[in-house]
Amino acid sequence: MSKPLPLLTSPPPERRDAARNREALLEAAVCLVEVHGVAGVTMDALAARAGVGKGTVFRRFGSREGLMAALLNHSETEWQAAVMGGPPPLGPGAPPLDRLLAFGASRMELNLRHAELIEAAGHPGTRGVGALSFTTMHVRYLLGEIGVVGDLGYLATALVAPLEIIVLREQVDRAQVPMARIVAGWTDLVHRVVSAP
Repeated sequence: MSKPLPLLTSPPPERRDAARNREALLEAAVCLVEVHGVAGVTMDALAARAGVGKGTVFRRFGSREGLMAALLNHSETEWQAAVMGGPPPLGPGAPPLDRLLAFGASRMELNLRHAELIEAAGHPGTRGVGALSFTTMHVRYLLGEIGVVGDLGYLATALVAPLEIIVLREQVDRAQVPMARIVAGWTDLVHRVVSAP
């Protein structure tokens, strides 16, 4: 018997001016990362770019690490929206195996693109508990849709592990494994899990 999922409570509504400041700060931070890279983003530069006081930046994010975590969360929210409601094969409408393969390739690409941001946000092992829970839950769901039998939670965790930045950086940066080979290896792993008796 499965346990019911815990209910999520919504945070109190954000004031309009606070929401505007948050959006302005996130947009400015994204621009700074694009121009200067993650290492070049400072709280002073962000305040100047967004046209707010430095105190506003610190009240909103607490620290540079908090800022990086907010940028990561912003990116994660957009990616999860694409998974849940975007076009196939990543989003709904494609066969579950196609969705699973697109999911893995997309997750690897996203994690590698945000590798410096993940490290700056203080989550080098994973992208945070919420992101890891989403990826594992979605993979488990797709395995069920495919008709895989066995311990789907464990199988999903095993399939998600190679998508995490700590594993990808080891392969891409240290072992110089081409990305095409990494994606092909993950695809092979998925096919083995799906076709196992």
